[in-house]
Amino acid sequence: MTLSAEFDQGAFVRALLDPDLPAPDGLEARHGFAPERRFAVYRNNVCVGLIDALAERFPVCRQLVGDEFFRAMAHCYMREFLPRTPMLFEYGDGFATFVASFEPARELPYLPDVARLEYAIGQAYHAEDAAPAPIDVIRAIPPDQLADATAALHPSTHVISSKYPIVSIWRRHMSDEGLAPLELDHGEEALVVRPQLAVSVAALPTGGSAFVHALEDGRTFTQAVAAASGVAADFDLRGCLQELLLAEAFTAIRVSR
Repeated sequence: MTLSAEFDQGAFVRALLDPDLPAPDGLEARHGFAPERRFAVYRNNVCVGLIDALAERFPVCRQLVGDEFFRAMAHCYMREFLPRTPMLFEYGDGFATFVASFEPARELPYLPDVARLEYAIGQAYHAEDAAPAPIDVIRAIPPDQLADATAALHPSTHVISSKYPIVSIWRRHMSDEGLAPLELDHGEEALVVRPQLAVSVAALPTGGSAFVHALEDGRTFTQAVAAASGVAADFDLRGCLQELLLAEAFTAIRVSR
């Protein structure tokens, strides 16, 4: 299938995304094939490819709503949002926002945040590599020096705060174990990091996202604790640091001299 000089690119894109529209004018096919039939095959391959890319990127979301529902929702998303880059692993950056406004999915209010978590997992997987700081080196820093220290976080680090237990939801659907009943009346803050080959997902104490964001902004540990305490007055600093250390989220701790 080739394009004539009079080809209208806008009409091509509109017809590509809407199966109810006829093939655009200006298409030419070799070897006697009808251009309309060749275009229909091409349109189907593009649509299926983008939907498959979303299904692979958001496997838990697909489990939560079922394959048929997910593919229909992904098709609606695809008709509004085409990839902005040739790398399909980047496709779906606006999927969580779309899901939040997708009326048929309103019965699952936690679905958009699960989508946010899954997109962050994909971003972490493809993030830049960096060597995590050894835990022993960090633990050797005197507490009085840590207060005014700043931290460098691994490039793959992401945090997602939700009023729903998104880490628990994600884990139970990524596990081979039976699905036990899950209470949805509490939130969770997810930490996503890929320091080595595999992406790790952990739950931070309430306020942990604010703590991490403050460190990412170059604030000291004392300032980061203040930011977290503004979210949770009883912020569990020790628990938060433990999760960050176990996830190997730090690449350096800069102590002021």
